[in-house]
Amino acid sequence: MTKPTMTTKSEIAAITPRKWLESNDTEPSLLQFGEMSVAVLSSRSPDKETTNEDAAAVVTLSEGNLLLIVADGCGGLASGELAARLAVESILNSVSSNPPERSLRAAIMDGIESANQEVLALGTGSATTLVAALIEDNAVRTFHVGDSQAILVGGRGKLKLLTKAHSPVGYALESGIINEQEAMVHEDRHLVSNLIGVEEMHVEVGPTVKLAQRDMLVLASDGLWDNLLLEEVINHTRCGPALDVAARLAGTAWSRMHDEPEGLPSKPDDLTLVALSRR
Repeated sequence: MTKPTMTTKSEIAAITPRKWLESNDTEPSLLQFGEMSVAVLSSRSPDKETTNEDAAAVVTLSEGNLLLIVADGCGGLASGELAARLAVESILNSVSSNPPERSLRAAIMDGIESANQEVLALGTGSATTLVAALIEDNAVRTFHVGDSQAILVGGRGKLKLLTKAHSPVGYALESGIINEQEAMVHEDRHLVSNLIGVEEMHVEVGPTVKLAQRDMLVLASDGLWDNLLLEEVINHTRCGPALDVAARLAGTAWSRMHDEPEGLPSKPDDLTLVALSRR
């Protein structure tokens, strides 16, 4: 895989975002970018008839450069779907107008900052979480706000990257105060302490992690993370192509939402996930 280190004007014009806004998919879609496969699904919670408040986008910036985005408009707040849409579109606008001499990292950060101002300007109390992954030079770097998370798993099940949920329960789990089982059923699990749409919003930027041939990268809203344990996500992710992984994760999450099995996590919610691999 080869790619230029800098985006030229002609390449900027060639940016072709694919967006999922207020979608209600029943199966994942597959996109192919050279040797990279990306599977995307975004669906409404099974227990509601209102719109899906999640959003997603996949953007090819140049050969080998990809940007993946998942945003989760906050349920219970006004116009969560609008906040998620603004977040996705603000990043796309920032990346598409980024001059060649500026880094894509700076463009993504600017897009998130602009999204925060746009959502605040609505004045409705809307908010959204967000996780994005920039695939550049055969490596991934994550950007996230809130409890939408990214995970990178090797072909043998090695956990290579997991972003931290910006929430009281997420921090308690990270520090070892509670374990994963306790976190899944904690009464405050729905609380999120960092959002696009609040003055105190901050962006956590992850390290650059090289992508191996059999790695699988997954970005997802809490419709996945509230219904599968981490070990289950890893087991579903460690083998098979991106389309199969996305279908397995979504199928298990939907089953949990419908069946509410005893002793296992279950929380009906909008579900959006993006899976990327070179398998």
